[in-house]
Amino acid sequence: MLGCYDFCGHYDWTFAWMTKEGGQSLLETYWVEAISEDSQRHASELIGREGFEGMKKYWGHTLAEESPERGYGMEFLENRAWTQFHDCPSRGFLIRNDIQFSKDYCDHCIAWIRPVLEKSGFAVEHEHNHRGQCWWDIRKAGDADPVPPLGEPMGEADIRLHPNWKQAPDQHHHFTPASKKHLPQNE
Repeated sequence: MLGCYDFCGHYDWTFAWMTKEGGQSLLETYWVEAISEDSQRHASELIGREGFEGMKKYWGHTLAEESPERGYGMEFLENRAWTQFHDCPSRGFLIRNDIQFSKDYCDHCIAWIRPVLEKSGFAVEHEHNHRGQCWWDIRKAGDADPVPPLGEPMGEADIRLHPNWKQAPDQHHHFTPASKKHLPQNE
């Protein structure tokens, strides 16, 4: 059995190989069909059945397993989930070990998570900076609440206040509920 960190390196290599062999469209198809619709079917079923409670169960377990001591925050409010990583365990491992095969390892998360959430009636806004830092705002589809103002709801710990976050904002990938694709739309 592959350990969590071995899996990250293998995943990154696989993404690069797929892009080389079949282009970006093959990789995007893989993310949706093989990950979102197949290997993460259990997450889709749990979130579809239990909504925010299912998210707590799925990501609470996953984050505790992958990053018990790493900087992540997860807050569930009445009608939204706010999650952020200061040091993603997967991308952080690749950075610390100078492993980079694919162009953007971080894109696979939004590519598989967004279809799961949309299928279950949720909208997601997400941004990542390719340095193991990201934020997620998940709410019921059609909810007009805007992304929380800078610094809320996580206060001073909000990733968007971190000095590394502010570097090269033009290289961030930002996804909104209105984005038509599951992949980057810099806004």
